[in-house]
Order: sequence, then structure tokens, then C-alpha cells
Amino acid sequence: MSPRKNTLDGLKNRDRSRERHIMEYGYKSKFVTFNELHWDTDFFGISCAKAILKESLQKDEWDELKSQFSHYEFVSIENSYSNPINAKYIGMETKAFLADVNIQFRKALTAVDGMPSNVKMFQAMKYDNRILEISDFQFSKFINDPEFAKRNGADVYRQWLRNSFEKPGKFFAISENTQGKLNGYVLYSYNDKSCIIELIAVTDMVKRSGIGSSLFQAVESAAIDKGCNEIKVGTQLRNLQAINFYIKRGCVQTECHQIYHLWNC
Repeated sequence: MSPRKNTLDGLKNRDRSRERHIMEYGYKSKFVTFNELHWDTDFFGISCAKAILKESLQKDEWDELKSQFSHYEFVSIENSYSNPINAKYIGMETKAFLADVNIQFRKALTAVDGMPSNVKMFQAMKYDNRILEISDFQFSKFINDPEFAKRNGADVYRQWLRNSFEKPGKFFAISENTQGKLNGYVLYSYNDKSCIIELIAVTDMVKRSGIGSSLFQAVESAAIDKGCNEIKVGTQLRNLQAINFYIKRGCVQTECHQIYHLWNC
């Protein structure tokens, strides 16, 4: 049995009551959701959960939610649309800190100029280490939070990519130079009529050369062919280069969410 399996078994045996607490709180509230993060628990070796505060909470609703936090070593608290009432609760009644502000963009899809000739499209792409090598997400909360950083947080997005290779529901758009060297990529997927850009990266050597725009246009073209009516993509408030890029490509900001990290270990 692996050390990681022993760790997970220990976490589950140490506090089985947390599952009962989740079921009691439920997932049906229109104001908040709360659930365990199984992937994060496995990856980081600590018990993780996430709360999403969707609307202003009354004090009793907040107190009920807050009572769940102590059952986990880490809780991510998403304050949807940066609600000031909920921000006050979090700031005054927990030791959580603001780790990230997530910005969501949307672009309505209409006709595009077609598929760029310098971009190749793949579904269920075979493993390509070049993609991992150029992936440097410096604004990631998993890097900038010291607690995650010391738990190998820098590898989260690379693991995300590893898990996406050879998956039928995952698609890659890649751009190479004439020597076959990778210039950049987009990882994307589909959800009903929406195309979701999950990750995008371009090498430093070709930034501001139009490679990112070509990749984005290629995804637009593929999404239209798929019958989608919109593209969705998110980034961090601090990533001004990405924000300006998405605006340039015709995206509009639709959401802004505060992400707090609460550590109990």
C-alpha cells in the first residue's frame, strides 16, 4: 500500500463525521454550496473542502456554514461577485485570507475567418511533454499561497494537463514553428453550447507575435463547427496581460469572485 493511500485512509478514519455534516448541510441551498474536494485531498494529502457563497448570507446561515470549516485542514471559500456582506463575515470571523480574485469572461460566437493554417487541433491528444515544459502559471493561487507552494502546488496545472491527455472530452489546439518547436497551446472542452477554455500558454519568445490570437481563433472556429454559441474563459485579477488579451479578442467580463483560503493545520 502506498504512503499516499495510508495518508488518505488516516484522514478519512480520523474524522468520518464530516461526511455526515455535509449531508446535513446539503447541496440544495440557493445561497451556498459546500462540498469536499476529493482531487485536492488526494493531491495535497490534506483534507480539503470548498464553500461557494452565491448570495448574501443571513447571520444564522453563515454560522451554520462556518461550523463545517473546522472539519477540514483546508477550505477554499469563494465569495461570488465579491459580495461585501459575505466578505465582512469572512474577514471578521475567520482567519482566511484573500488568495485570488477570479475574473470570468464570455464571448458570443458568430462567424470567424476560419481555421488558422499555423494551428493543429487534437481530440484525446497523446501525451506531449512539450506542453508541460512551457506551462508556467505564475499567477496561480497554488504557487502564491505559501502553504500550497510547499505542498508541490506548482505542479497542480501540470497534473491537470497530464490528466487531460488521451481523454475524449479534452481538446488541444497547438501552434508550432517551422522547426516543429511548440509555440503555444490551448486546452479546451465543451459543456452543452459553451466552449470552455481551461488553460492557455504561449512561450515568452513568441508573445505579442499573434500566436495567442491564432490559437484563440482556432478554438472559436472549432467551437462554431461544434454548434456552440459562446466561449467562456477565466483568469486572475492580477494577470493584466491575460485580461487585456481576452478583451482584445472580443470577450466581455461577466463575473468577479473573491477566493479566500482558510488553513486549519
